[in-house]
Amino acid sequence: MTLKPITDRAEVAIDFPDKAYMGSFGRASSFEATADAEGVTIKLSRSGEDRRTAQMHLHYYLFAGVLADIAAALAARPPLDDAHREPLLAAARALVSALERTAG
Repeated sequence: MTLKPITDRAEVAIDFPDKAYMGSFGRASSFEATADAEGVTIKLSRSGEDRRTAQMHLHYYLFAGVLADIAAALAARPPLDDAHREPLLAAARALVSALERTAG
């Protein structure tokens, strides 16, 4: 896996009954996203004095549900500005292309 710089920002929150963990990952942080036989992994990493790592593995059915909910949420709101819409559209097209290539 290769770490890539984060060009925007991510916030992570995990809430347990007796404690909560929150952290942010900004431009000084990096990420990697991979896929295996069971699902996708997203890893966020922040180095330096305030070092932290967050990693999540989503099985494909759950990932599909997340993508469907994101699509529904975007459809229910005013259109995104071009600066945000264009990279999302390019990534969605790349995902569709990769999925169609591996089918059948």
